[in-house]
Amino acid sequence: MAVETTTAVQNAPSLVIKPTRGWGRLALGEVWRYRELVWFLTWREVNGRYRQMALGPLWIIIRPVVEMILYSLVFGRLANLPSDGMPYPLFTFAAILPWTYFSDATTRSVSSLVRNISLISKVYFPRLVIPASSVVAGLIDLAIAFVILIGLMVFYGYAPGFAVLTLPLYLLLAACTALGVGLWNAALAVKFRDLQIVTTYGLQAWMFLTPVAYSASLVPEGLRVFYQLNPMYWVVEGFRWGLYGGGQGPQLIMLAPVGLVAFLLISGLFVFRRTERTVVDLL
Repeated sequence: MAVETTTAVQNAPSLVIKPTRGWGRLALGEVWRYRELVWFLTWREVNGRYRQMALGPLWIIIRPVVEMILYSLVFGRLANLPSDGMPYPLFTFAAILPWTYFSDATTRSVSSLVRNISLISKVYFPRLVIPASSVVAGLIDLAIAFVILIGLMVFYGYAPGFAVLTLPLYLLLAACTALGVGLWNAALAVKFRDLQIVTTYGLQAWMFLTPVAYSASLVPEGLRVFYQLNPMYWVVEGFRWGLYGGGQGPQLIMLAPVGLVAFLLISGLFVFRRTERTVVDLL
């Protein structure tokens, strides 16, 4: 019996994990095999984000509502900025939601490796699932806050048309942008921790270069083409266009920022894949 057991153990299959060479391959199929881990990390991040908070998940709603009120008072009332004929609260809230999702997803994906070092150092899994779960987790917050936007549209008497079907495409553009920026910075933040601070300030500057609190019509005609190279310009304008016919719909020039995001995402995947071999040693 002992001999048979030993033979069975010797014949058992074994898994050998080897690092990739050079720039390696993306191995996206491996990420798909670990898709259940993505959902687990997503719920873990959502639950951990509001743990030990007095108001808990209510902050998902409170934050964009407070921002909407502040923008409406400062930019709508005091500065008296135009809102393309829309009620200013509805005008700005439709932009706050996708921008908040993009900003939070980018910030958390940049710090994702540093925050999960205890998990990374103990068990093997494709590291890409960590920043990916940060991007997916933001969709849950967005879906909850979207209920407030629906309430505002009902209150002001606006009903979306067929253009609302394009919102998932704009949301996909925001998610790809966040993941592309997150992958690049997450790979670099392993070695340079202050990059997380730089990302925070960079996102603040990015927001002012995106028509979140003001109308794109205020941008001078000569500078508008540069604004339109910003992928989040089209996400914000696309949400307004899809929800109540404001903003700016799809244009041919959109191909430029979409191509830029595609390059950012693909190159970020390769850089991240190369960095993940030594991430434990660096952290």
